[in-house]
Amino acid sequence: MKIWKSLLIVLIVVANLALAQPSFADRPKFSKNPDYIEVTKALNELSQTKDAQTQFEGLTREEIQKRIDELTLQKYALEAGNTWGQCRNETSKTLGVYGKNPKADDDDEKSSYDNELYFLAPSQTTQNKWDCDGIYLPNDVNVANFTSSPNGQGQELTGPAAIKILDGTQLVIKTNPDTAAIELNVPTVKLINSNAANWFIPNISQALIDTRVPNAPSNQS
Repeated sequence: MKIWKSLLIVLIVVANLALAQPSFADRPKFSKNPDYIEVTKALNELSQTKDAQTQFEGLTREEIQKRIDELTLQKYALEAGNTWGQCRNETSKTLGVYGKNPKADDDDEKSSYDNELYFLAPSQTTQNKWDCDGIYLPNDVNVANFTSSPNGQGQELTGPAAIKILDGTQLVIKTNPDTAAIELNVPTVKLINSNAANWFIPNISQALIDTRVPNAPSNQS
């Protein structure tokens, strides 16, 4: 009888493990996320630079610490499974934003691009859990202090261009009242080249963007 009881216990344990495996498999594998790999690498480089008390590509120690703080929060967001980004338009103009094509799973309606270009009205924020992949920069607008990598030095960027944000980021876009340049609140953005990524990057002006009807899913809609 004891042998049968022991066998029954073993069978119950094995059954529980078999049922639990799918839940383990469904956990987000953030360590394989390209954004997570890039953030971790940049964070390690900046931390080593700070420990050595040296400058990194012209950044001051205060700027290095600010980048470390921002990247630490970025890394935590990715580890927590936050796989979507959010964009807020605090300019006075309509903003082009990139997001998933709602018909991406329909082969008959699928776009030839990896994502779609939407339009976000002033003072609007893209909807929670709708992944804002990045923003479009028209050919007559520039970004001040643009950083092409999480640990890079700021420079000026002129459109047309596409700027990608990392998952877990809330990107706030403002206009400098003195220079009219676009300003971004986070350094963890990446310039997208149409030759390397399948993004739609037209060569058009801000005036044409302003004629578009806002259609990006937003918290105000």
